[in-house]
Amino acid sequence: MKKIVVFLALCLAATTTQAQEANVQLKGTVVDTVAQYVYLQKFHNKMFTTIDSVKVTDGKFSFKTKVKLPELYGLSVNTANSPLYIFLEKSPITVKLSPVKYYSTSVVEGSASQDLFNLYRKSNDIDISKFITEHPGSLVSAYVLYRNWSYRLSPEQITQNIALLDKSQQNSTYVKELQELVKVLNGLQVGKKAPDFVSKDPEGKSVRFSENLKGYTLVDFWASWCGPCRKENPNIVAAYKEYHDKGFNIIGISLDKKKENWIKGIQDDHLDWLQVSDLLFWNSAIAKLYGVRAIPGNYLVDSKGIIVAKNLHGEELQATLKSLIK
Repeated sequence: MKKIVVFLALCLAATTTQAQEANVQLKGTVVDTVAQYVYLQKFHNKMFTTIDSVKVTDGKFSFKTKVKLPELYGLSVNTANSPLYIFLEKSPITVKLSPVKYYSTSVVEGSASQDLFNLYRKSNDIDISKFITEHPGSLVSAYVLYRNWSYRLSPEQITQNIALLDKSQQNSTYVKELQELVKVLNGLQVGKKAPDFVSKDPEGKSVRFSENLKGYTLVDFWASWCGPCRKENPNIVAAYKEYHDKGFNIIGISLDKKKENWIKGIQDDHLDWLQVSDLLFWNSAIAKLYGVRAIPGNYLVDSKGIIVAKNLHGEELQATLKSLIK
C-alpha cells in the first residue's frame, strides 16, 4: 500500500483513544439535490439506522447530536438508499454532501479517520496485516478488518490480526464482533456438525434443518438483492439438475428484507428446492449461527449434518459433488 504522508500519520495519533459519548460538531452543504432533510445514521452489522435528522436551510445543515466518538456513521438525504460512510471524531467536521454516484463525489474535511479510510479504499493489493501494523490505533483498522476481511480470513488469521491492533481498539464493537465470529467459525470447520435451526418457507410453514437432510445437502446463503448470488445461481441450478436424483439436495437461506422480492428471486432464477428466510437482512439469526459475513456462501453437509466442504462455487461445486456422489 502507498505510504501515508507524515501529516496524516500525526493526525491519526489523536484518534487512538477509546470511543466516548460526545456532541458531534458536524456541518455542511448539500449539492446536486433538492432534498429538504439530511439524516444521520448509526452503523451496525452492515446496516444503517437513522438516529437524527436536520432540515436543510439555504443549502446548509448542522448536527450537534450526542453520539459515540470516534465511530463510523452514515450521512444521507434519502434513507431508502445507502448513505455516505463517514468517520466522525470529536474534531469539527465539514461535509459537502452530494448523492450523485452513491455519494462518491462528496467531500469530508476535518476527520483524520475519514482521510485514512479514503486512502484505504483507493489502494490496490492491500495487505491487511501490514495496514493494521501501520495504523494499530485507528478505528479504521478495526473496521476494515471486521467489514472487508472477516469473510476472507480463517479464525486463526482473524485472531492474529486482532492482536496487531492497539489496546485502544481492543474494546471496540468491531473487535468484540470479530471475537464472537471466531468462536462461531471454530465450531464450523469441516468435520464438525452443522448447527440445527428452524425457519419459515415462503408459505410461512416452519421448517427444521435437521429433518430435511438426506444424501448431501448444500446450505446455500443468498438474497435477491445480491448481484454475485444471482450470477452464481445458474451454476447451483445446473448442479441440482445433474445430481438431485443421485442424492443431492439444497436448502436455500435468503437474507432478503421483503417477502415479495424473495419470492420473485426464487421464481426468476428457478430455485426449485426448499427455501427459508426470517427476512431480517444481515440480522438473520441463521446467518449469525453459521458465521456468514458475505454472500453467496454455503456449507455442504452429509446426511448426518456433518460439514464436508465450505464455500463451493462454480465448477468447484460440480467437481466436489462428482467426487462424493457415485
